[in-house]
Amino acid sequence: MSEPASISSGIAKRYATALFEITKEANAIPALEADVDALDAALLESGDFRDLISSPVYSRDQQSRAVGSIASKMGLGQVLSNTLQLMGSKRRLFVLPQMVTELRALIAEAKGEVSAEVVSARPLSEAQRKALATALKQNAGKDVKINASVDESLIGGLIVKLGSKMIDTSIRARLSALQNTMKEVG
Repeated sequence: MSEPASISSGIAKRYATALFEITKEANAIPALEADVDALDAALLESGDFRDLISSPVYSRDQQSRAVGSIASKMGLGQVLSNTLQLMGSKRRLFVLPQMVTELRALIAEAKGEVSAEVVSARPLSEAQRKALATALKQNAGKDVKINASVDESLIGGLIVKLGSKMIDTSIRARLSALQNTMKEVG
């Protein structure tokens, strides 16, 4: 891992751990989970929000006030809202995507779940999600929460990341392996 990436993940982990512990003491983990889902959706859907958290153009005060206003409009909990405003005032909002990932992991661990990152060529149906979760539960021995995303360049198949394991059954990976095999032969 590069040094800047490890610094970012360290910062994200500290904020996520502190936020999670405060929420855990207040017995508000389900509310935090809903807030994290909403925040993650906002990060995925809004280019303006991503610009706000990563652009050096905005001052600390502007970032802090803007993220506070966004949190209020989204109906996020007070602890998360305060954390986001603190991160803005400290110029740490750029680690928000990593913090969301860390929070998801902490919440899953507290619930006895494990998270699986699933990338597919097309959106998974509810039946496919359930079947995949059941298969992964047998493998992991715990309930599995699926975080699905779509990458049409896979052509077909799935890429599943469960903890440190990665299973790539995508057609793109198979074609790449076939291409490498053909290079070795010829």
